This record gives sequence, C-alpha cells and structure tokens, in this order.
Amino acid sequence: MLKKTDYEIYEKRTRSFFQKANIVITDNEQIEIADFGKNDIEKVGLQLCVYVNTSKVCAKEMVLFPYQTCPEHKHVKTNGKDGKEETFRCRYGKVYLYVEGKGNKENIQAILPPTETSVYHEIILMPGQQYTIFPETLHWFQAGKDGAIISEFSTTSTDETDVFTDKSIIRQTIIED
Repeated sequence: MLKKTDYEIYEKRTRSFFQKANIVITDNEQIEIADFGKNDIEKVGLQLCVYVNTSKVCAKEMVLFPYQTCPEHKHVKTNGKDGKEETFRCRYGKVYLYVEGKGNKENIQAILPPTETSVYHEIILMPGQQYTIFPETLHWFQAGKDGAIISEFSTTSTDETDVFTDKSIIRQTIIED
C-alpha cells in the first residue's frame, strides 16, 4: 500500500528518469507505480507508462530505480488467448534479466530480491540491446546501480493476470490518502 504523497513522489522521480534519457512523456500520460504489495518499493517495484494496449499490441516504457526488481512472473493463457509475448529493449542503464534456462543463483550479478525466485539464466541488457520473452516463460528483472529504462513491445498486456512465483505479490497497487 502506498500513501498518495509517496505515489506522487515516485511519479515525479519516474518522470525525471525519462527526462535523463530524453524520452518524452507528456503531462497527461499516466505513470503507474507498482509496489506489488510489498511496501518496499526501493527493492521491489516497477514504474510504467503505457502508450497503447489494444486487442493485438502493447507498447510501454518501464522505469526501474537503482537495484529495484520486478518480481518473478509469467504471462499465462487467459480466456483462450495465449499469454503475452514481449520484447524488452534497454534504453538507459543496465538491466539484469533472468529467464528459464541454465544458470544458478550463486553466479548471478543482480542482488537477490526479497521475493521468491527460481530462474537464474542471466541476460544483461545495455542501451540498444533487446531480448524477447515468450508466453509462459518465468522471468524477473532488476536495474543496475544507475537504474534503468526498458521499452516493452508486446502482444496485448493483461498484467492483472500475471502469475507470480511469490504468492504474496499483489499486482494492483493500493493507494491510501
């Protein structure tokens, strides 16, 4: 749960990241602050701006603060539709992306988050590099020391149906006055 004043602080901080990377986000475009119900947004969270999300495609910008982690999850089949396929393109900073495959947690470069993780195949994305994650693939990601900005290009996004490894995760941020 986030206090409204904290939400506003994180939104302003997110906009400053976009400015650093020369990514224009207009004042009327909404920034979502996701705290995943952990009340530890500096370690577990994600800030995003969705440009478009139709029945076929989605485009969004995501900001991670320094060492902030988006928790492990996968995009599953819902209502007869395949889970989301997404391509991440690093725009700023360094992104540690972990997907299913070879790798173990003792050798990763990221800091283990205070959430459950089970996949440790490490992909490091620097500005201009990208990686495609297919439906039903467990993944989690974390920014390096300077934070990161990721452009996501995907099929329809239904974030509310993501399946998290850590069952205590709450995808919808609750804002209190």
